[in-house]
Amino acid sequence: MALGIVGAAISLHPMAKVALKFLRTRTARELSEVTVCVGLAQNLSAIRALATDGIQKGHMALHARTVAMTAGASGDRVDTLAAELIQLGEITLSRAQDIMDLSQSR
Repeated sequence: MALGIVGAAISLHPMAKVALKFLRTRTARELSEVTVCVGLAQNLSAIRALATDGIQKGHMALHARTVAMTAGASGDRVDTLAAELIQLGEITLSRAQDIMDLSQSR
């Protein structure tokens, strides 16, 4: 995979510099090797998801957690609220906020 580690975009973008420093890559070839490894790892993760719970189920669980956190849940409440949303089959921010409001008024 052809990538570069020098040039205007790399030298001007602070996060690109941080990423290269974090990875400890000194050459474009090293960066390419890391990038290919990440891609392969993602493919293996996708295969695992297909062979187990499935991508849709895993994605919806992750989405439910994100919605729960956006609604203001924290700590153990995130998992509890996400599970409630999944059980209801309505993973929406408005539903999560309603559930949070109900639990706070008790």
